[in-house]
Amino acid sequence: MIGSLKGKILIKQAPQVLIETYGIGYEIELPANTFIEMPKIGEEIFLYTHLQVRENEHTLFGFSNLNDRYLFRMLLKISGVGAKLALAILSAMSVSDFERCVRTEDSNTLVKIPGVGKKTAERLVLELGDKLSTWQMGDNAGVQASTVKSTPSVVSAQSEAESALVGLGYKPVQATKAVAAALRSAPDGSCEDLIRLSLKGMI
Repeated sequence: MIGSLKGKILIKQAPQVLIETYGIGYEIELPANTFIEMPKIGEEIFLYTHLQVRENEHTLFGFSNLNDRYLFRMLLKISGVGAKLALAILSAMSVSDFERCVRTEDSNTLVKIPGVGKKTAERLVLELGDKLSTWQMGDNAGVQASTVKSTPSVVSAQSEAESALVGLGYKPVQATKAVAAALRSAPDGSCEDLIRLSLKGMI
């Protein structure tokens, strides 16, 4: 099991990143909160990781802290919740916000997340309600940046933000409208800024 990676960022294309470690490039899927926190291309990053092994595919997921990874793993144990939906949940809200929704049985907020229907929201509340106390692990480790010069992106911030939202499960029309609204608030915003504002506006 690959538990963590530290290396140089070669490519950032939300929700994926390519990290080079000792001459090997690792493609990693990220939740939006981790992608937003990432340093620039060419800089160094540290991620906690989870390797999902399937018959014809190995997928590596990355997280900026242990709490996010722990919640991701807990979500994968819930019937009907796969990796894509788990990433969408972590992208839409923090661990503490998700914990609050589960504790207060706030399924109305949970169903706003793409892919989370009423039954899934109720299942999350029921099956995770007694496990919340183990989430707060006191870990503050996150991305670690160096000072290597950034390389310009070939994809505009707007289109990259829209692609990231679609990759997280939002419909193209939703993504376009959300990013357009975000652009009105931050016309010169980076991809990370637009993703953050878009998610905030949809939850």
